[in-house]
Amino acid sequence: MGAGISTNNDDHSGYFSSSMTCLDDIPESCISSMMMKMDPQEICKLSRVNKTFHRASSDDYVWESKLPQSYKFLVNKVIGEEKVCSMTKKKIYAKLCQPNFFDDGTKDVWMDRCSGQVCLLISSKSLKITGIDDRRYWNYIPTEESRFKSVAYLQQMWWVEASGELEFEFPKGNYSLFFKLQLGKPIKRLGRRVCNLEQVHGWDIKPIRFQLSTSDGQNSLSQCYLNGPGEWAYYHAGDFVIEKPNGPIDLKFSLAQIDCTHTKGGLCIDGAVICPKELAHKLKQF
Repeated sequence: MGAGISTNNDDHSGYFSSSMTCLDDIPESCISSMMMKMDPQEICKLSRVNKTFHRASSDDYVWESKLPQSYKFLVNKVIGEEKVCSMTKKKIYAKLCQPNFFDDGTKDVWMDRCSGQVCLLISSKSLKITGIDDRRYWNYIPTEESRFKSVAYLQQMWWVEASGELEFEFPKGNYSLFFKLQLGKPIKRLGRRVCNLEQVHGWDIKPIRFQLSTSDGQNSLSQCYLNGPGEWAYYHAGDFVIEKPNGPIDLKFSLAQIDCTHTKGGLCIDGAVICPKELAHKLKQF
Protein backbone atom coordinates (compact mmCIF):
# COMPACT_ATOMS: atom_id res chain seq x y z
CA MET A 1 0.00 0.00 0.00
CA GLY A 2 2.82 2.33 0.92
CA ALA A 3 4.50 1.69 -2.42
CA GLY A 4 1.25 2.48 -4.28
CA ILE A 5 0.85 5.81 -2.53
CA SER A 6 4.43 6.70 -3.28
CA THR A 7 3.92 6.00 -6.97
CA ASN A 8 0.78 8.20 -7.13
CA ASN A 9 2.63 11.12 -5.50
CA ASP A 10 5.44 10.79 -8.00
CA ASP A 11 2.95 10.93 -10.87
CA HIS A 12 1.29 14.11 -9.52
CA SER A 13 4.69 15.72 -8.93
CA GLY A 14 5.64 15.14 -12.54
CA TYR A 15 2.33 16.59 -13.73
CA PHE A 16 2.71 19.82 -11.75
CA SER A 17 6.39 20.32 -12.58
CA SER A 18 5.68 20.12 -16.30
CA SER A 19 2.65 22.45 -16.19
CA MET A 20 3.96 25.21 -13.87
CA THR A 21 5.18 28.47 -15.45
CA CYS A 22 7.83 30.93 -14.29
CA LEU A 23 8.83 34.54 -14.98
CA ASP A 24 10.94 33.45 -17.95
CA ASP A 25 7.77 32.28 -19.71
CA ILE A 26 6.11 35.74 -19.74
CA PRO A 27 6.21 37.24 -23.28
CA GLU A 28 8.44 40.27 -23.62
CA SER A 29 5.60 42.25 -25.20
CA CYS A 30 3.45 41.69 -22.09
CA ILE A 31 6.25 42.87 -19.82
CA SER A 32 6.76 45.99 -21.96
CA SER A 33 3.04 46.80 -21.83
CA MET A 34 3.11 46.44 -18.06
CA MET A 35 6.17 48.71 -17.79
CA MET A 36 4.42 51.46 -19.73
CA LYS A 37 2.17 51.90 -16.67
CA MET A 38 5.11 52.14 -14.24
CA ASP A 39 7.36 55.00 -13.28
CA PRO A 40 11.01 55.00 -14.44
CA GLN A 41 12.41 53.92 -11.07
CA GLU A 42 10.17 50.84 -11.00
CA ILE A 43 11.21 49.94 -14.55
CA CYS A 44 14.89 50.10 -13.64
CA LYS A 45 14.33 47.83 -10.64
CA LEU A 46 12.44 45.23 -12.68
CA SER A 47 15.15 45.21 -15.35
CA ARG A 48 17.26 43.14 -12.91
CA VAL A 49 14.76 40.26 -12.70
CA ASN A 50 16.02 38.35 -15.73
CA LYS A 51 17.12 38.80 -19.36
CA THR A 52 13.56 39.09 -20.68
CA PHE A 53 12.72 41.86 -18.22
CA HIS A 54 16.02 43.56 -19.04
CA ARG A 55 15.27 43.56 -22.79
CA ALA A 56 11.73 44.80 -22.19
CA SER A 57 13.02 47.62 -19.98
CA SER A 58 15.00 48.98 -22.94
CA ASP A 59 12.17 48.97 -25.50
CA ASP A 60 11.79 52.29 -27.27
CA TYR A 61 8.03 52.46 -26.89
CA VAL A 62 8.34 51.94 -23.11
CA TRP A 63 10.56 54.99 -22.72
CA GLU A 64 8.78 57.09 -25.32
CA SER A 65 5.70 56.82 -23.10
CA LYS A 66 7.73 58.41 -20.29
CA LEU A 67 8.98 61.33 -22.38
CA PRO A 68 6.95 64.58 -22.36
CA GLN A 69 4.91 65.48 -25.43
CA SER A 70 7.37 68.25 -26.25
CA TYR A 71 10.47 66.03 -26.00
CA LYS A 72 11.37 66.55 -29.68
CA PHE A 73 11.62 70.29 -29.02
CA LEU A 74 13.87 69.57 -26.04
CA VAL A 75 15.99 67.16 -28.04
CA ASN A 76 16.59 69.75 -30.76
CA LYS A 77 17.49 72.34 -28.12
CA VAL A 78 20.01 70.35 -26.12
CA ILE A 79 21.10 67.28 -28.12
CA GLY A 80 20.66 68.03 -31.82
CA GLU A 81 19.03 66.08 -34.62
CA GLU A 82 22.24 64.38 -35.78
CA LYS A 83 23.18 62.89 -32.40
CA VAL A 84 19.66 61.81 -31.48
CA CYS A 85 19.39 59.53 -34.53
CA SER A 86 21.79 57.05 -32.93
CA MET A 87 20.22 57.19 -29.45
CA THR A 88 17.57 54.89 -27.98
CA LYS A 89 14.57 56.45 -26.24
CA LYS A 90 15.99 55.20 -22.94
CA LYS A 91 19.25 57.08 -23.56
CA ILE A 92 17.31 60.19 -24.57
CA TYR A 93 15.35 60.00 -21.31
CA ALA A 94 18.55 59.62 -19.29
CA LYS A 95 20.19 62.54 -21.12
CA LEU A 96 17.21 64.85 -20.56
CA CYS A 97 17.23 64.02 -16.83
CA GLN A 98 20.70 65.60 -16.57
CA PRO A 99 21.41 69.35 -16.53
CA ASN A 100 21.40 70.51 -20.17
CA PHE A 101 22.75 73.99 -20.85
CA PHE A 102 21.77 75.93 -23.97
CA ASP A 103 21.74 79.50 -25.32
CA ASP A 104 25.49 79.89 -24.69
CA GLY A 105 25.20 78.35 -21.24
CA THR A 106 22.73 80.94 -19.93
CA LYS A 107 19.83 78.49 -19.57
CA ASP A 108 19.55 74.98 -18.15
CA VAL A 109 16.73 72.51 -18.72
CA TRP A 110 16.17 69.05 -17.31
CA MET A 111 13.43 66.54 -16.58
CA ASP A 112 12.57 65.41 -13.09
CA ARG A 113 13.89 61.84 -12.93
CA CYS A 114 10.83 60.44 -11.18
CA SER A 115 7.96 62.23 -12.92
CA GLY A 116 9.48 63.21 -16.29
CA GLN A 117 8.27 66.79 -15.83
CA VAL A 118 10.29 69.67 -17.28
CA CYS A 119 12.14 72.26 -15.15
CA LEU A 120 14.18 75.22 -16.35
CA LEU A 121 16.73 77.64 -14.91
CA ILE A 122 17.52 81.04 -16.43
CA SER A 123 20.76 82.71 -15.37
CA SER A 124 21.22 86.36 -14.43
CA LYS A 125 23.31 86.80 -17.60
CA SER A 126 20.19 86.01 -19.63
CA LEU A 127 18.27 88.87 -17.97
CA LYS A 128 18.14 92.52 -18.99
CA ILE A 129 19.27 94.36 -15.88
CA THR A 130 19.16 98.16 -15.80
CA GLY A 131 22.69 99.53 -15.33
CA ILE A 132 24.42 96.14 -15.58
CA ASP A 133 27.21 97.58 -17.73
CA ASP A 134 28.13 100.24 -15.17
CA ARG A 135 30.44 98.74 -12.54
CA ARG A 136 29.58 101.50 -10.09
CA TYR A 137 26.24 99.73 -9.69
CA TRP A 138 26.40 96.08 -10.76
CA ASN A 139 29.01 93.35 -11.05
CA TYR A 140 28.99 89.68 -11.96
CA ILE A 141 30.72 87.82 -9.15
CA PRO A 142 31.90 84.19 -9.27
CA THR A 143 30.34 81.76 -6.81
CA GLU A 144 29.86 78.02 -6.45
CA GLU A 145 26.38 78.73 -5.04
CA SER A 146 24.99 79.15 -8.55
CA ARG A 147 24.64 76.41 -11.15
CA PHE A 148 25.92 79.02 -13.63
CA LYS A 149 29.00 79.76 -11.45
CA SER A 150 28.25 83.49 -11.24
CA VAL A 151 25.52 85.88 -10.03
CA ALA A 152 24.68 89.53 -10.61
CA TYR A 153 25.46 91.67 -7.55
CA LEU A 154 24.06 95.15 -6.93
CA GLN A 155 26.25 97.49 -4.89
CA GLN A 156 23.93 100.51 -4.86
CA MET A 157 21.32 102.04 -7.17
CA TRP A 158 18.15 104.12 -7.17
CA TRP A 159 16.31 102.26 -9.95
CA VAL A 160 16.36 98.45 -9.78
CA GLU A 161 14.83 96.47 -12.63
CA ALA A 162 15.55 93.08 -14.19
CA SER A 163 13.50 91.41 -16.91
CA GLY A 164 13.65 88.30 -19.03
CA GLU A 165 12.02 86.72 -22.06
CA LEU A 166 11.75 83.07 -23.03
CA GLU A 167 10.33 81.19 -26.00
CA PHE A 168 9.86 77.56 -25.03
CA GLU A 169 7.58 74.59 -25.69
CA PHE A 170 6.33 73.26 -22.36
CA PRO A 171 4.41 70.01 -21.90
CA LYS A 172 0.83 70.21 -20.66
CA GLY A 173 0.63 71.28 -17.01
CA ASN A 174 0.56 74.08 -14.42
CA TYR A 175 3.83 75.98 -13.96
CA SER A 176 5.27 78.51 -11.53
CA LEU A 177 8.04 81.05 -12.06
CA PHE A 178 10.31 82.19 -9.22
CA PHE A 179 13.21 84.62 -8.95
CA LYS A 180 16.16 83.30 -6.94
CA LEU A 181 17.53 86.20 -4.87
CA GLN A 182 19.73 86.83 -1.86
CA LEU A 183 20.44 89.89 0.27
CA GLY A 184 24.19 89.96 0.88
CA LYS A 185 27.34 89.14 -1.05
CA PRO A 186 28.49 85.49 -0.84
CA ILE A 187 32.21 85.10 -0.16
CA LYS A 188 34.55 82.51 1.28
CA ARG A 189 36.74 83.26 4.28
CA LEU A 190 39.23 80.68 5.48
CA GLY A 191 37.42 78.10 3.39
CA ARG A 192 34.05 78.80 5.01
CA ARG A 193 30.96 80.31 3.43
CA VAL A 194 30.33 83.89 4.61
CA CYS A 195 27.75 86.44 3.46
CA ASN A 196 28.83 90.10 3.55
CA LEU A 197 25.84 92.26 4.52
CA GLU A 198 27.61 95.64 4.60
CA GLN A 199 25.90 97.02 1.48
CA VAL A 200 22.41 95.65 2.18
CA HIS A 201 19.97 98.54 2.54
CA GLY A 202 16.72 100.01 1.22
CA TRP A 203 14.67 96.84 0.82
CA ASP A 204 12.49 97.36 3.88
CA ILE A 205 11.05 100.69 2.66
CA LYS A 206 9.06 99.60 -0.40
CA PRO A 207 8.26 96.11 -1.77
CA ILE A 208 9.57 94.63 -5.03
CA ARG A 209 7.01 94.16 -7.81
CA PHE A 210 7.06 90.87 -9.74
CA GLN A 211 5.32 90.39 -13.08
CA LEU A 212 4.71 87.48 -15.47
CA SER A 213 2.87 87.45 -18.80
CA THR A 214 2.47 84.91 -21.61
CA SER A 215 1.81 85.25 -25.33
CA ASP A 216 -1.62 83.62 -24.91
CA GLY A 217 -2.86 86.31 -22.53
CA GLN A 218 -2.06 85.00 -19.05
CA ASN A 219 -0.85 87.64 -16.57
CA SER A 220 0.34 87.71 -12.95
CA LEU A 221 1.33 90.61 -10.71
CA SER A 222 2.54 90.38 -7.12
CA GLN A 223 4.75 92.26 -4.70
CA CYS A 224 6.58 91.54 -1.48
CA TYR A 225 9.45 92.73 0.68
CA LEU A 226 12.81 91.00 0.53
CA ASN A 227 13.82 89.40 3.80
CA GLY A 228 16.16 86.83 5.34
CA PRO A 229 19.57 88.35 4.53
CA GLY A 230 22.37 85.85 3.99
CA GLU A 231 20.20 83.07 2.54
CA TRP A 232 18.98 82.35 -0.98
CA ALA A 233 15.21 82.70 -1.29
CA TYR A 234 12.69 82.01 -4.07
CA TYR A 235 10.19 84.78 -4.78
CA HIS A 236 7.04 83.78 -6.63
CA ALA A 237 6.48 85.89 -9.75
CA GLY A 238 3.41 84.06 -11.05
CA ASP A 239 1.84 80.95 -12.55
CA PHE A 240 0.81 79.92 -16.06
CA VAL A 241 -1.05 76.98 -17.56
CA ILE A 242 -0.30 74.93 -20.66
CA GLU A 243 -3.57 73.24 -21.62
CA LYS A 244 -2.92 72.10 -25.19
CA PRO A 245 0.75 72.14 -26.23
CA ASN A 246 0.84 73.23 -29.86
CA GLY A 247 4.20 74.95 -30.12
CA PRO A 248 6.42 77.35 -28.19
CA ILE A 249 4.93 79.94 -25.86
CA ASP A 250 6.49 83.34 -25.16
CA LEU A 251 7.05 84.33 -21.53
CA LYS A 252 7.95 87.77 -20.19
CA PHE A 253 8.86 88.21 -16.53
CA SER A 254 10.39 90.93 -14.39
CA LEU A 255 11.21 92.29 -10.96
CA ALA A 256 11.34 95.99 -10.18
CA GLN A 257 11.78 98.44 -7.33
CA ILE A 258 11.81 101.82 -9.05
CA ASP A 259 10.94 104.18 -6.17
CA CYS A 260 13.71 106.75 -6.58
CA THR A 261 13.22 108.33 -3.15
CA HIS A 262 15.88 106.00 -1.73
CA THR A 263 18.79 103.81 -2.86
CA LYS A 264 18.92 100.03 -2.66
CA GLY A 265 21.97 97.79 -2.43
CA GLY A 266 23.48 94.45 -1.49
CA LEU A 267 21.24 92.29 -3.75
CA CYS A 268 22.31 89.10 -5.55
CA ILE A 269 20.33 87.80 -8.54
CA ASP A 270 21.02 84.21 -9.52
CA GLY A 271 18.20 84.12 -12.07
CA ALA A 272 14.75 82.63 -12.52
CA VAL A 273 13.32 79.13 -12.08
CA ILE A 274 10.37 77.63 -13.94
CA CYS A 275 8.96 74.34 -12.67
CA PRO A 276 5.66 72.45 -12.44
CA LYS A 277 3.64 73.69 -9.44
CA GLU A 278 3.71 70.26 -7.81
CA LEU A 279 7.54 70.32 -7.81
CA ALA A 280 7.82 73.75 -6.14
CA HIS A 281 8.64 72.04 -2.84
CA LYS A 282 11.91 70.87 -4.45
CA LEU A 283 13.12 74.40 -5.25
CA LYS A 284 16.09 74.24 -2.88
CA GLN A 285 17.39 71.24 -4.80
CA PHE A 286 17.60 73.36 -7.96
